[in-house]
Amino acid sequence: MEAFKTLLWLINIFSALAVIFLVLMQQGKGADAGAAFGSGSAQGVFGASGSASFLSRSTALAAVVFFVTCLFLAYIHAHKVEEGLDFATPTQSVPASNPTENAPQPVIPE
Repeated sequence: MEAFKTLLWLINIFSALAVIFLVLMQQGKGADAGAAFGSGSAQGVFGASGSASFLSRSTALAAVVFFVTCLFLAYIHAHKVEEGLDFATPTQSVPASNPTENAPQPVIPE
């Protein structure tokens, strides 16, 4: 189970980084900042529509992966099986003995 949680964490982190990267790579409306990253020549690589549809679809896919892994991690954390010692509900296996019964009687000098 720990290996599965670790795998989910890794997928979650990489998808979050992918969302950040893909959002920063997209060209805003009327902005030419995307040309600095090479989106000006992206028509030959991504098709006639340019890189807008490719980047937006990739961003949507990374966002869906991010949200799904977040939900799985929240579910796993909420329904985890406690292992080891449980100090929340202490139980007494042996009743406590009365200390006066087992204590030695004092010797009174005569």
